Amino acid sequence: MNINHPDFNQPVIGVDIGGTTIRCGRVQNGRIVSVMQADVPHTDLAEIVLETITGLITELMVERAAGIGVGVPGIVDKQRGIVFDVVNIPSWKKVYLKEELERRFMLPVHINNDANCFVIGERYFGYGREMDDFVGLVTGTGMGAGIIKNGHLLPDQNCASGEFGIIPYLDKTLEYYCSGNFFKVFYGLSAEEAAMLAEAGEPVALEAFDQYGKHLGAAVKMVMAALDPEAVIIGGGVSRTFRYYEKAMRHEILDFPYAGPAGKIKILASRIDNIAILGASALCHEMAIQTPETG
Repeated sequence: MNINHPDFNQPVIGVDIGGTTIRCGRVQNGRIVSVMQADVPHTDLAEIVLETITGLITELMVERAAGIGVGVPGIVDKQRGIVFDVVNIPSWKKVYLKEELERRFMLPVHINNDANCFVIGERYFGYGREMDDFVGLVTGTGMGAGIIKNGHLLPDQNCASGEFGIIPYLDKTLEYYCSGNFFKVFYGLSAEEAAMLAEAGEPVALEAFDQYGKHLGAAVKMVMAALDPEAVIIGGGVSRTFRYYEKAMRHEILDFPYAGPAGKIKILASRIDNIAILGASALCHEMAIQTPETG
């Protein structure tokens, strides 16, 4: 079913807080019209990181802005807008981010984790526009997931549903084998370097992607067993190398105990640039239209 879009005419600010970079965009009419970014400050003072974020938002703010959406790589109390233990920002142990931003900008602020922002971005702007039931699997420096059920983000308490990366797998966890760090740990390469070598037909790189595809296929099977979605949409930095591991991943899925789901599930690589910013901005629209039953 196609999504019933709310009004996207009003500008919204989307903020993507990454481990090393903070990126902000002003989004209007379904597209990003302006982007700014800054490095995450190396500091023990949480306030300095907050000032960096508010400075970027200030540069992008316009009078007609309808709200601010923020994606963070960590656990979030969505109702109160408190973020905990943000990845690679040691000073952010407990930050009342919603309260601070609403006080400064006098606008509604919605906060969620980065994987949920990815999946809601896909729901509004990507493949998920025509799906009500899918999982967004983010594979970058780590591994996370966002879940769409009945057309909306799956309600949870701490934005922790979909953390498949922490599930024990082989001698470690799924994240150990399914994130971009797999290539560094086992082959001494970044995913980008491995892709360049695979493009040139380098056997070691091709083997690396085959192995990675098998591990990611195992993760997809766990997603299928837990949620039985219509589709899995893969995002994050490693998704850009999808063509090198797709075949091995799909082959791994064939031994799923139930042949029906294994043959029906769609597995797609995100095709949307700046999906993290778009997804953060879409939080404002998602929260505006959620019914009591879904939110």
